Amino acid sequence: MEQRRTRPPHIGRRRGTPSGMRGSLPSQARRRAGEGRPAPRGERAARPVRADRPVRPGGVPGPRLTGLGGGLFGVVAMFLLGCLDQLLFGASLTLYGVLFVPVCVLTALWVRGGDLLTAPVVVPIAFAVGLFPLADGSGGLVGRLMGLVTGLATQAGWLYGGTLVAGVIVLVRRVLWVRARRRR
Repeated sequence: MEQRRTRPPHIGRRRGTPSGMRGSLPSQARRRAGEGRPAPRGERAARPVRADRPVRPGGVPGPRLTGLGGGLFGVVAMFLLGCLDQLLFGASLTLYGVLFVPVCVLTALWVRGGDLLTAPVVVPIAFAVGLFPLADGSGGLVGRLMGLVTGLATQAGWLYGGTLVAGVIVLVRRVLWVRARRRR
């Protein structure tokens, strides 16, 4: 089954190619890319607005993470929060669950449009990885794994709640993304 391209073909010089290759483009392609035409005097050339990077209030675009980047953000954030919870609050699982929800929200908001569906998948993994420092491990590795399973069972409400929040945000963003693509 053939798949359509989701991005327009690249016109112009690619990163890493020698500048001598620039002349190899047909003149029509250079004109479309804007080469050879200086901006009018006193005016700056208009930059195209990217549809996948909406400008947020205040004019600051938010970070856009790939699916892997969103997963790494969630895992590292939850592991650090788990370690911090262990050090400062003596492994309060309720506090850990409360801190999990904002990480879910940020992960769902910061994942780029093409990788939206990865956010609800990676946040439960991040929850489990971050729970590892909080697990009561009195019997070595097996005891720590049993503590991890117990922590997952007792904190399932926070796990499901945070995953649900991430899923709802992702669905809303996906619907808005599809509508924007249809308008174009």
